[in-house]
Amino acid sequence: MKIKNVVMGIGIIILTIFVVVYGFSTFYSRVEYSDYCPEYKVGLDYNETICLAEGGVWYPEEIVWGEDGGATRVAKTERCDLGDIRETCNKEYREAREKRAKIIFVIAIPLAILIIALGAMLFSLESVGAGLMGGGIGTLIYGAGGYWEYAEDWIRFLSSVIGLVVLIWFAYWWNKKSSENN
Repeated sequence: MKIKNVVMGIGIIILTIFVVVYGFSTFYSRVEYSDYCPEYKVGLDYNETICLAEGGVWYPEEIVWGEDGGATRVAKTERCDLGDIRETCNKEYREAREKRAKIIFVIAIPLAILIIALGAMLFSLESVGAGLMGGGIGTLIYGAGGYWEYAEDWIRFLSSVIGLVVLIWFAYWWNKKSSENN
């Protein structure tokens, strides 16, 4: 294969992956942290009104200091606890990310196989066929990689085996087709 064809193939790989990734982002938007969790101002001096408006719990506390247990000094310390809100919104955010990753996984894997098949079977121009096949492999990695952290081990194993079998089959098919044409 000439260097021009290699460069064209690499370009097709990259652009195929871009089309898939940005296609998913266009039709199934990314999960944004700010959609689930409000922005907290670090160092903001929360007073009771601001704390309650942000959904926090306001604690006006008196703290007694003393080594012997006696009251040597009493200080008024007020604080705003936003922990429950953060925990709840983080949980909702993680669940939304997992749901999106699962949908992308279910769609991207067959799409990747289709792209690989199109590259292997329909395009006689080697740079285009190889580029699409590489883009299909990138799509496979994108789809599986996004869901990988959420998937159970058996799903990881099964999808790895299926991916390996499909790629080996296409490699044999592609090489057989190429040797028949020469």
